[in-house]
Amino acid sequence: MQVMSETEGVLRTDGPVGPLEVRSESPRTESIGVDVVICHPHPLHGGTMDNKVVHTLARAARDAGMRAVRFNFRGVGASAGVHDDGVGEVEDLLAVVDGCTESGHRLVLAGFSFGAWVAAAATARLQQAGGRLPAALVLVAPPVQYPGFAGLPPLAPPTLVVQGDDDEVVDAAAVGRWLRERQPAVRLQTFATGHFFHGVLPELKAETARWLLETLSPPGAGG
Repeated sequence: MQVMSETEGVLRTDGPVGPLEVRSESPRTESIGVDVVICHPHPLHGGTMDNKVVHTLARAARDAGMRAVRFNFRGVGASAGVHDDGVGEVEDLLAVVDGCTESGHRLVLAGFSFGAWVAAAATARLQQAGGRLPAALVLVAPPVQYPGFAGLPPLAPPTLVVQGDDDEVVDAAAVGRWLRERQPAVRLQTFATGHFFHGVLPELKAETARWLLETLSPPGAGG
Protein backbone atom coordinates (compact mmCIF):
# COMPACT_ATOMS: atom_id res chain seq x y z
CA MET A 1 0.00 0.00 0.00
CA GLN A 2 1.09 3.57 -0.65
CA VAL A 3 -0.57 6.40 1.27
CA MET A 4 -0.89 9.53 -0.88
CA SER A 5 -1.97 11.85 1.96
CA GLU A 6 -2.47 11.54 5.69
CA THR A 7 -6.12 12.55 6.08
CA GLU A 8 -7.70 11.31 2.87
CA GLY A 9 -5.27 8.83 1.37
CA VAL A 10 -5.55 7.00 -1.92
CA LEU A 11 -4.09 3.54 -1.33
CA ARG A 12 -3.29 0.47 -3.34
CA THR A 13 -3.62 -2.94 -1.75
CA ASP A 14 -3.12 -6.39 -3.23
CA GLY A 15 -6.36 -8.00 -4.32
CA PRO A 16 -7.03 -11.55 -5.50
CA VAL A 17 -6.55 -10.57 -9.18
CA GLY A 18 -4.34 -7.48 -8.86
CA PRO A 19 -4.21 -4.11 -7.11
CA LEU A 20 -7.37 -2.62 -5.61
CA GLU A 21 -7.94 1.12 -5.34
CA VAL A 22 -8.81 2.21 -1.80
CA ARG A 23 -9.57 5.55 -0.13
CA SER A 24 -8.91 5.94 3.60
CA GLU A 25 -10.41 8.83 5.55
CA SER A 26 -9.53 9.71 9.13
CA PRO A 27 -12.18 10.39 11.81
CA ARG A 28 -13.29 14.00 12.27
CA THR A 29 -13.42 13.58 16.04
CA GLU A 30 -11.37 11.63 18.55
CA SER A 31 -10.92 8.08 17.27
CA ILE A 32 -12.74 5.28 19.06
CA GLY A 33 -10.66 2.58 17.33
CA VAL A 34 -13.09 1.39 14.66
CA ASP A 35 -12.52 0.88 10.91
CA VAL A 36 -15.63 0.99 8.69
CA VAL A 37 -15.14 -0.68 5.28
CA ILE A 38 -17.82 0.39 2.79
CA CYS A 39 -18.84 -1.46 -0.39
CA HIS A 40 -20.26 0.34 -3.42
CA PRO A 41 -23.28 -0.53 -5.60
CA HIS A 42 -23.27 -2.67 -8.73
CA PRO A 43 -20.28 -2.00 -11.00
CA LEU A 44 -22.24 -2.82 -14.16
CA HIS A 45 -24.71 -0.05 -13.31
CA GLY A 46 -22.14 2.66 -12.66
CA GLY A 47 -21.37 1.88 -9.02
CA THR A 48 -18.06 3.17 -7.65
CA MET A 49 -16.63 4.16 -4.28
CA ASP A 50 -17.57 7.76 -5.14
CA ASN A 51 -21.30 6.96 -5.14
CA LYS A 52 -23.23 9.53 -3.07
CA VAL A 53 -24.68 6.98 -0.65
CA VAL A 54 -21.25 5.38 -0.13
CA HIS A 55 -19.75 8.82 0.45
CA THR A 56 -22.54 9.58 2.94
CA LEU A 57 -21.79 6.38 4.88
CA ALA A 58 -18.11 7.37 4.98
CA ARG A 59 -19.00 10.79 6.38
CA ALA A 60 -21.24 9.14 8.99
CA ALA A 61 -18.36 6.91 10.10
CA ARG A 62 -15.98 9.85 10.33
CA ASP A 63 -18.50 11.91 12.31
CA ALA A 64 -18.76 8.99 14.75
CA GLY A 65 -14.99 8.95 15.38
CA MET A 66 -14.29 6.04 13.05
CA ARG A 67 -11.93 5.56 10.12
CA ALA A 68 -13.76 5.16 6.81
CA VAL A 69 -12.33 2.88 4.12
CA ARG A 70 -13.92 2.90 0.65
CA PHE A 71 -12.66 0.90 -2.30
CA ASN A 72 -13.40 0.04 -5.91
CA PHE A 73 -14.28 -3.55 -6.71
CA ARG A 74 -12.28 -5.34 -9.40
CA GLY A 75 -12.63 -3.72 -12.82
CA VAL A 76 -13.75 -0.35 -11.42
CA GLY A 77 -11.55 2.76 -11.51
CA ALA A 78 -7.93 1.78 -10.98
CA SER A 79 -8.77 -1.65 -9.53
CA ALA A 80 -7.53 -4.57 -11.64
CA GLY A 81 -9.72 -7.36 -12.99
CA VAL A 82 -13.27 -7.71 -14.30
CA HIS A 83 -16.66 -8.00 -12.62
CA ASP A 84 -17.27 -11.44 -11.11
CA ASP A 85 -21.01 -11.50 -10.22
CA GLY A 86 -20.38 -11.01 -6.52
CA VAL A 87 -18.15 -14.03 -5.99
CA GLY A 88 -14.86 -12.28 -6.60
CA GLU A 89 -16.16 -9.08 -5.02
CA VAL A 90 -16.50 -10.85 -1.68
CA GLU A 91 -12.83 -11.81 -2.04
CA ASP A 92 -12.00 -8.17 -2.85
CA LEU A 93 -13.69 -7.00 0.36
CA LEU A 94 -11.84 -9.57 2.47
CA ALA A 95 -8.55 -8.48 0.85
CA VAL A 96 -9.26 -4.85 1.79
CA VAL A 97 -10.09 -5.90 5.35
CA ASP A 98 -6.79 -7.78 5.56
CA GLY A 99 -4.67 -5.09 3.89
CA CYS A 100 -6.20 -1.77 4.88
CA THR A 101 -7.55 -2.05 8.43
CA GLU A 102 -5.82 -1.98 11.80
CA SER A 103 -5.70 -5.35 13.54
CA GLY A 104 -6.29 -3.69 16.92
CA HIS A 105 -9.38 -1.84 15.71
CA ARG A 106 -12.90 -3.16 15.69
CA LEU A 107 -14.31 -3.75 12.22
CA VAL A 108 -17.59 -2.63 10.67
CA LEU A 109 -18.70 -3.79 7.23
CA ALA A 110 -21.15 -1.59 5.33
CA GLY A 111 -22.59 -1.56 1.84
CA PHE A 112 -25.19 -0.04 -0.44
CA SER A 113 -27.35 -2.19 -2.73
CA PHE A 114 -25.02 -4.73 -4.41
CA GLY A 115 -22.43 -3.64 -1.84
CA ALA A 116 -24.82 -4.61 0.96
CA TRP A 117 -25.01 -8.11 -0.50
CA VAL A 118 -21.21 -8.33 -0.61
CA ALA A 119 -20.91 -7.13 3.00
CA ALA A 120 -23.53 -9.63 4.18
CA ALA A 121 -21.98 -12.52 2.23
CA ALA A 122 -18.51 -11.71 3.55
CA THR A 123 -19.86 -11.59 7.11
CA ALA A 124 -21.45 -15.01 6.64
CA ARG A 125 -18.15 -16.40 5.37
CA LEU A 126 -16.24 -14.96 8.32
CA GLN A 127 -18.78 -16.52 10.70
CA GLN A 128 -18.39 -19.91 9.08
CA ALA A 129 -14.60 -19.73 8.90
CA GLY A 130 -14.04 -18.33 12.37
CA GLY A 131 -12.33 -15.25 10.96
CA ARG A 132 -12.24 -11.67 12.20
CA LEU A 133 -15.94 -11.07 12.73
CA PRO A 134 -17.29 -7.52 12.25
CA ALA A 135 -18.43 -5.77 15.39
CA ALA A 136 -21.36 -4.32 13.43
CA LEU A 137 -22.94 -4.39 9.98
CA VAL A 138 -24.71 -1.63 8.01
CA LEU A 139 -26.84 -2.71 5.03
CA VAL A 140 -28.40 0.05 2.92
CA ALA A 141 -31.10 -1.12 0.46
CA PRO A 142 -29.97 -4.76 0.63
CA PRO A 143 -31.07 -6.56 -2.58
CA VAL A 144 -32.76 -9.49 -0.88
CA GLN A 145 -34.09 -10.64 -4.26
CA TYR A 146 -30.61 -12.01 -5.03
CA PRO A 147 -30.81 -15.82 -4.87
CA GLY A 148 -27.84 -15.94 -2.51
CA PHE A 149 -29.55 -13.83 0.13
CA ALA A 150 -32.03 -16.60 0.92
CA GLY A 151 -29.14 -18.95 1.64
CA LEU A 152 -27.35 -16.70 4.12
CA PRO A 153 -27.41 -17.78 7.75
CA PRO A 154 -28.61 -15.28 10.37
CA LEU A 155 -25.84 -12.71 10.68
CA ALA A 156 -24.31 -12.47 14.15
CA PRO A 157 -23.17 -8.83 14.41
CA PRO A 158 -25.53 -6.04 15.47
CA THR A 159 -26.99 -4.84 12.18
CA LEU A 160 -28.59 -1.65 10.90
CA VAL A 161 -30.72 -1.99 7.75
CA VAL A 162 -31.71 1.23 6.00
CA GLN A 163 -34.42 1.10 3.36
CA GLY A 164 -36.37 3.56 1.23
CA ASP A 165 -40.08 2.77 1.33
CA ASP A 166 -40.48 3.82 -2.33
CA ASP A 167 -37.43 1.92 -3.60
CA GLU A 168 -37.73 1.22 -7.32
CA VAL A 169 -34.89 -1.35 -7.33
CA VAL A 170 -35.24 -3.25 -4.04
CA ASP A 171 -38.71 -4.29 -2.87
CA ALA A 172 -39.12 -2.70 0.58
CA ALA A 173 -41.77 -5.28 1.54
CA ALA A 174 -39.37 -8.09 0.64
CA VAL A 175 -36.69 -6.53 2.85
CA GLY A 176 -39.18 -6.48 5.72
CA ARG A 177 -40.05 -10.14 5.18
CA TRP A 178 -36.38 -11.11 5.03
CA LEU A 179 -35.72 -9.34 8.29
CA ARG A 180 -38.67 -10.96 10.06
CA GLU A 181 -37.73 -14.42 8.82
CA ARG A 182 -33.93 -14.27 8.95
CA GLN A 183 -32.76 -11.31 11.05
CA PRO A 184 -35.39 -10.59 13.71
CA ALA A 185 -33.02 -8.61 15.98
CA VAL A 186 -31.91 -6.14 13.30
CA ARG A 187 -32.61 -2.41 13.59
CA LEU A 188 -34.63 -1.27 10.54
CA GLN A 189 -34.67 2.41 9.60
CA THR A 190 -36.94 3.47 6.75
CA PHE A 191 -37.09 6.73 4.83
CA ALA A 192 -39.73 8.11 2.48
CA THR A 193 -37.52 7.96 -0.59
CA GLY A 194 -36.36 5.82 -3.49
CA HIS A 195 -33.35 3.60 -4.06
CA PHE A 196 -30.76 6.37 -4.21
CA PHE A 197 -32.02 8.22 -1.09
CA HIS A 198 -32.51 11.48 -2.96
CA GLY A 199 -33.46 14.26 -0.58
CA VAL A 200 -32.65 12.37 2.62
CA LEU A 201 -28.86 11.92 2.51
CA PRO A 202 -28.33 14.20 5.54
CA GLU A 203 -30.85 12.13 7.50
CA LEU A 204 -29.17 8.91 6.34
CA LYS A 205 -25.82 10.23 7.57
CA ALA A 206 -27.21 11.35 10.92
CA GLU A 207 -29.08 8.11 11.61
CA THR A 208 -26.10 5.93 10.64
CA ALA A 209 -23.67 7.96 12.76
CA ARG A 210 -26.09 7.81 15.71
CA TRP A 211 -26.51 4.05 15.45
CA LEU A 212 -22.77 3.45 15.08
CA LEU A 213 -22.09 5.49 18.21
CA GLU A 214 -24.85 3.78 20.19
CA THR A 215 -23.56 0.38 19.14
CA LEU A 216 -19.81 0.83 19.29
CA SER A 217 -18.95 3.63 21.73
CA PRO A 218 -16.66 2.40 24.52
CA PRO A 219 -18.45 1.61 27.81
CA GLY A 220 -18.96 4.77 29.83
CA ALA A 221 -18.41 7.10 26.86
CA GLY A 222 -20.45 10.25 26.94
CA GLY A 223 -21.03 10.07 30.69
